[in-house]
Amino acid sequence: MDNPLLHDAPLPAFDAIRPEHVEPAVRSILDENRRRLDALLDAGATGWDGIVAPLERMQHRLARTWSPVGHLNGVANSDELRAAYNACLPLLSAYHTDLAQNERLFAAYERVAETEAARLRPDQRRLLENALRDFRLAGVGLDPARKQRFKELMEKLSSAQSKFDENVLDATNAWTRHVADANELTGLPEAVVARARDEAARQGKDGWLFTLDAPNYQAVLTHAEHRGLRQDLYTAWVTRASELGASQWDNSALMEEILALRHEAAQLVGHDDFAAYSLATKMAADPPEVLEFLRRLARLCKPAAQREFAELEAFAGQPLEAWDVAFYSERLKRERLAVSEEELRPYFPLPRVLEGLFAVAERLYGIRIRPRSDVAVYHPDVTYYDILGEDGVPRGGFFLDLYTRPKKRGGAWMDECVGRIALGETRALPVAYLVCNFTPPGTAGRPSLLTHYEVLTLFHEFGHGLHHMLTRVDFPSVAGINGVPWDAVELPSQFMENFGWREEVLPLISGHVETGEPLPAEVLAKLQATRSFQAGMQSVRQLEFALFDFRIHAEYTPERGGRIAETLADVRAEVAVVRPPAFNRFPHSFQHIFSGGYAAGYYSYKWAEVLSADAFGAFEEAGVFDAVTARRFLHSILERGGSRDAMEAFVEFRGRKPELEPLLRQLGLAA
Repeated sequence: MDNPLLHDAPLPAFDAIRPEHVEPAVRSILDENRRRLDALLDAGATGWDGIVAPLERMQHRLARTWSPVGHLNGVANSDELRAAYNACLPLLSAYHTDLAQNERLFAAYERVAETEAARLRPDQRRLLENALRDFRLAGVGLDPARKQRFKELMEKLSSAQSKFDENVLDATNAWTRHVADANELTGLPEAVVARARDEAARQGKDGWLFTLDAPNYQAVLTHAEHRGLRQDLYTAWVTRASELGASQWDNSALMEEILALRHEAAQLVGHDDFAAYSLATKMAADPPEVLEFLRRLARLCKPAAQREFAELEAFAGQPLEAWDVAFYSERLKRERLAVSEEELRPYFPLPRVLEGLFAVAERLYGIRIRPRSDVAVYHPDVTYYDILGEDGVPRGGFFLDLYTRPKKRGGAWMDECVGRIALGETRALPVAYLVCNFTPPGTAGRPSLLTHYEVLTLFHEFGHGLHHMLTRVDFPSVAGINGVPWDAVELPSQFMENFGWREEVLPLISGHVETGEPLPAEVLAKLQATRSFQAGMQSVRQLEFALFDFRIHAEYTPERGGRIAETLADVRAEVAVVRPPAFNRFPHSFQHIFSGGYAAGYYSYKWAEVLSADAFGAFEEAGVFDAVTARRFLHSILERGGSRDAMEAFVEFRGRKPELEPLLRQLGLAA
């Protein structure tokens, strides 16, 4: 069988990849890598060129083979693909653990670090430091029995996290709310109602059918005047994959299992808990530093949040339930600032936003972004773009997948399709996946219309993409986002969001869908004023998530278990101002920490927000499109990837260590 996953083409052959290709391709690559590594070690290979460079090439090939599989599992899920994906998870986990626990390989890397350090470049030394750290974190020095146990834990963890994701996806896809009475639709945007009508017709029903994807959920919670409809969608959303829904998708036991596996693995390799283990690869030094950082922010933000919530209840004239908050917040914002997210949609047609976003990146970094029509894509909605340097030479590319649809994971993300490598004859340019879940275009050629919040989401993910695609590092494990501490990885993405608020940028990304007129100056000023609207409430909500995540990992003990509900209640008592109902099961669908990369690391969003606000301060001082500042950011941050200490890179760009004040100023909380 000719296997497209084994082709050495620059881009995945999405038009040819089938579920039956997955496991044979993965097994083939893993077997080949193992054979090559054993041959190198048996031959006594030493030195950077003898052992490190060959391993980088092997890992690169595996990553580019697995990448389209993992991506398709997230954006075009099917029973067959899911089975193939899950069959490979234990194989990959075992391989990565075997590699990280290989004492001969560890010794070879140690010899390179000891004997060649003086002649290696800084990025090569950084790669070695990271690799030696990761060997230790995987238990390379453990006795055989404990090594085997660590390996078992990693395999079980991989499967449990995948199952957590599947349960959230299946529970989300299974739920619908039928509406027969048009009175229930009052206040909802026309496009949302039309989509619900189309969904009902598609399923052979009269009236309207609401699904639980993010655009529907957010629209109903924000705009539906019918309180019962808001309550129904809220209840479904916050009980997804819990014991309050269908039992086959209940994540309760999986959450306990995941926490237990992480805790045991961390202790096996000498850490007190998974929080401490997690910080071994981050900027923050230890758990007390993270907790003090979060609590300091909470002390600064909570008084403002309390004032904002009291003001909201006074405006509503009644005590508010969780499903009322977004609705009345939108009305208060409209009354006070005379601006509504929904009314702004016609000014942000997606084609115009994309054109402006690309123009901003081109102006800042001297690149050019061009669509290509000759690339195989996995869905008709997907587009491919090349990124060219100032000299016209390609620097990378990306697949853009922007609309919600069945069988596609919710949320927005950037992921690596191909990592950059330049080692001998092995060369590849970086390619990214940029994924969102916006409302699809309407009928009669009407484009997707974005809220300003969605515009910021697009800027955010594109910031991640630029970090990956503009790297100049030649070694995959420290190129782009690889090797970047997790609490610094959000810096380029959150930094990019700032441009979506600026008066210099908004005319580039806005144009009325019918007239093409840019956002009027007075509306622009009102929109900018919304940036600090309820900033206290928004901040304490993020701090609630971050403290909950960090504490369940730092405080876990086998005797007491995860104490998930208890810890969440405790955190809410400390920082929250909106108290959810008792049936809220938010953790059961908290994919960031139970199946994503943010376990004991959700604080990274706030940590990086400090970095990004301070970094953008340099542009506020010099000019938003100042070429010297932009190129300094490009060279110090974006092009360096994980090849340099994150704090050193920030100081090189900003001339000093980060300060908290710019973030507080940005949120209107400085006073």
